[in-house]
Amino acid sequence: MSRSRRDFIAQSSLGLLGAAIAPQVPAQTPVQTPAQPQTPGAPTVFGTAPPVGPKVSAETFVEAGKLMQIEMKPADLAEAAGNWQQAMAPVYERRVGPRKLALGEKDSPSMVWNPFSGTPGIVRQFDLKRASPFVAAPAKRDLLNELPADDASIAFATVVQLARWIETRKLTSERLTLIYLERLKRFQPQLNCTITLCEEHGLQQARAADKEIAEGKYRGPLHGIPWGAKDLLDTAGIATTWGAEFYRSRVPEKDAVVTAKLNAAGAVLVAKLSLGSLALNDVWFGGQTKNPWNLDEGASGSSAGPGAAVAAGLVGFAIGSETQGSIISPSMRCGVTGLRPTFGRVSRTGAMTLSWTCDKLGPMARGVEDTLVVLRAISGKDTEDLSTSSGSNGINGLSDAYQRVPTRVGYVPAWMKEATDVDRAALETVKKLGMETIPVSLPDWPYDSLNIILFAEAAAAFEEITLDHRVDQLKMQVPDAWPNTFRQARFLSAVDFVQADRLRRKVALEIGKLMDTVDVLLVPSLRDEPLVIFNFTGHPSLTLRAGFVEVNEARSDWAPDPKHPLPKFSPARRVPHGVTLIGQLLSEGPMAQVGMAMEKAFGVAGERPTGF
Repeated sequence: MSRSRRDFIAQSSLGLLGAAIAPQVPAQTPVQTPAQPQTPGAPTVFGTAPPVGPKVSAETFVEAGKLMQIEMKPADLAEAAGNWQQAMAPVYERRVGPRKLALGEKDSPSMVWNPFSGTPGIVRQFDLKRASPFVAAPAKRDLLNELPADDASIAFATVVQLARWIETRKLTSERLTLIYLERLKRFQPQLNCTITLCEEHGLQQARAADKEIAEGKYRGPLHGIPWGAKDLLDTAGIATTWGAEFYRSRVPEKDAVVTAKLNAAGAVLVAKLSLGSLALNDVWFGGQTKNPWNLDEGASGSSAGPGAAVAAGLVGFAIGSETQGSIISPSMRCGVTGLRPTFGRVSRTGAMTLSWTCDKLGPMARGVEDTLVVLRAISGKDTEDLSTSSGSNGINGLSDAYQRVPTRVGYVPAWMKEATDVDRAALETVKKLGMETIPVSLPDWPYDSLNIILFAEAAAAFEEITLDHRVDQLKMQVPDAWPNTFRQARFLSAVDFVQADRLRRKVALEIGKLMDTVDVLLVPSLRDEPLVIFNFTGHPSLTLRAGFVEVNEARSDWAPDPKHPLPKFSPARRVPHGVTLIGQLLSEGPMAQVGMAMEKAFGVAGERPTGF
């Protein structure tokens, strides 16, 4: 049986606290390494720097060994302690001085994860042959002409529908913006999904869009469409709080690249939407964001606000982010469509960093086609974000996204066996659509060991607020929240970090071979293995509503707390359930082909949560 990420964290405390049995160490006199003589032409050697920092003993290493789950012989312990001040303590000068050097938000590591390390040559092939622009679906145009009489039906329309009404001037951007602003204000007390309402800003953008469209300057399918940004995306002159108490007054001077791209596309920003503090789960400084389908549970996170707002018809679409499940999980919980692009497809410049090698920005909407429209607008190479690739400007396969083509859909039998009836029914739907289903398998490897990379990068990104104890202000102070994780990560092994990085490429090579045999994988959305594996390899995913399940207890992102049991339901509550497709690198188009066919066959995307 798989373990969830929070189980892994809660049970093993980052895997660092195993009870290694250390040997009894006799009292030792620290070994003092003499300073190296200054003989002309003699090279410098390790372990001869002037001693700095506090003295340590063999017993210090015994206790540290428990954290690392290693054992050392008594003589080795004494030797390690003897010259620690000369050999290892100096490497901490960057942090403790005397030549202390602060690192800022823009100081990214020199190492950049390359998702193509498992598929050599794919970038060159993509750039030369496979890039293709997005084209709208002509066959659908005649179905979108009638504007609904009621505002709620307009609010729940897809981006493609809204775009058609705005383009043909049956609906103004100002009217649509007013509809969404009214709904954002009306449902905020129930959902708690908005951190900053951008009312004046949104109306200015909407009126400008209407003026341009009236003059015949139509920019494309996002022109005049109101959207919401997960509040880790910088917006010039508008607070971007990262959901954290001590960043509430943070107002960036410059737009994030994605914000600027959406501005250029004519989209209308109406709200900065909630995220779990510093992109963890669904609790921020204003409380917990709720699921529109079940107000007795959270919306899941960390893209909680985008998930809730899209599901409740409060915005046309939203931008979320994912490091490990933060688009997939709220899309599942709230019954919306979330597209996590290939790592490097979308620039992260101007977005909060949690993990330099795992963070991804992507669209959340009410339909598969909507996510493709948004993805095209925000994709592209960015010289400030070294992770973006030259192949990011084209959307592979989207010109064929409305033509039925033979498709190979892979699945892992063991995962499907342990999944829900909705997941298994989705696999049967794929067969009925005429696609070939192919059972595949993965090696039984310790994939959770890759999380050393995530924990170390996150702790590095938030080192300053950890060391000065600002993290103590965050609302969630439980073992599986960031404050404890950031502190524990100080004791991760650098050697294990490098070994995890080597494992990462080994996994990428294995997944590269697997993806050569299929076009997409169909996986249970929240199973631990695919969440970890494909976020670390950088493959794109598409999560879409596939049906409904009944739950008799509220669901939570947090480890169980006996002092605060979750609400139970009798009778059980009916809530949406989604499945996830994993695509080949830079192949969101073929993945979307399968998704749109499945979405049409499921026939459940249009159902709305009661009361909204």
